[in-house]
Amino acid sequence: MTSAMKISHKTTSDKEFIFLAAAIMSLAALSIDAMLPALGQMAIDLNVLETNDIQLVIAMIFLGMSLGIMFYGPLSDAIGRKKTLYLGVSIFLIGVLVSIFASNLTTMLTGRLIQGFGVACCRVVSLAMVRDRFSGGDMGRIMSLIMMVFIIVPALAPTVGQTILLFAQWRIIFWFIFAYGMGSLLWLHFRQKETLHPEKLRSFSFANIISGIVETVKHPVSRGYTVASGLMFGAFVGYLSSSQQILQTQYMLGDLFALYFGVLALGYGLSSYANSRMIAIFGMEKLCFFALSFIISISFIFTLYLLLNSGEAGLNLFLLFIVLIFFCLGLLSSNFNTLAIQPFAHMAGTATSVISSIQTFLSVLIGGIVGQLYDGTVLPLVASYFVCSSLSMMIFLRIRNKSSSELVEPIN
Repeated sequence: MTSAMKISHKTTSDKEFIFLAAAIMSLAALSIDAMLPALGQMAIDLNVLETNDIQLVIAMIFLGMSLGIMFYGPLSDAIGRKKTLYLGVSIFLIGVLVSIFASNLTTMLTGRLIQGFGVACCRVVSLAMVRDRFSGGDMGRIMSLIMMVFIIVPALAPTVGQTILLFAQWRIIFWFIFAYGMGSLLWLHFRQKETLHPEKLRSFSFANIISGIVETVKHPVSRGYTVASGLMFGAFVGYLSSSQQILQTQYMLGDLFALYFGVLALGYGLSSYANSRMIAIFGMEKLCFFALSFIISISFIFTLYLLLNSGEAGLNLFLLFIVLIFFCLGLLSSNFNTLAIQPFAHMAGTATSVISSIQTFLSVLIGGIVGQLYDGTVLPLVASYFVCSSLSMMIFLRIRNKSSSELVEPIN
């Protein structure tokens, strides 16, 4: 039995760990998706003049995450995972309070930036905790199960937001997020022991951070999967930014927006569960190849269809496309992250920070462009999936054409 597996028996059970890690990681998703039904109301209350500018409420939290991610990994390697989560979530809660009392878009975006910087710790440290306890195929399986549980929050979050809006104004949604964050901290404090071995602590210094960044970025496999993941998540951020305008306004779903958004998100969760089962049969690399090939094919076909029909497509056709895309993204997400971080057991926190920071920055850049290109049709969004998946496939094939034995430790 490996030392990583021995650690798991000294802390929470694997089952509770999965739910706890998913709850912590879900804090970011909740702070994004629960606000989607309220964007229209927020635009009015905050006097937003340009329609697409309200998308910045979503994009700004991702920008804050890209800035914070690089900080929390090295910090968690130096002081431990739990203390880092205490700090980051506390900063996030301060940002939530700023947004609650915002009276204009500038103050709102400031609060969202602070939220993003704080909540960045959740993904980084959760992934590092997984790497502390598991490796190889076990790590991929656990990550898939965590993602399966994690997706329940973004699936239900818009419904929670919409339900709150039926009885109160949008600021109450932020109070709900505040309570969720406090609850997650208490669960962590009372139920999860520190996962990082004392002998693996690394001093927090700029020299160690820079050396960790250089080591992570120079590793060809990690670098390739990081960029590929950032490209795919960028198209997804483009969907998140424009989903309220597409579903609620363009397709005139109104209050049903939350229901449709949640059902679509379940496709992501279903694929994460399927991934946990299929990894043992096919392996992570074959699943990634299949997912990318499928996204390239259907996005190319749908892009041609839209070009021939002036960008117009029926609701059912668009929903089918998104469900299929989300299923493939569920396969790619956990596998790309696992493959990217696999070589860095000795500095999981720092490596996770570097990887996640690059991914998030790329996703903000790409997603922001896609969102701003929204022109009342779904053509920019659909075309973005074709472009991003094609570029990701080129990177993936380049990695696989190299000798895996020379680049990365065997994946069991």
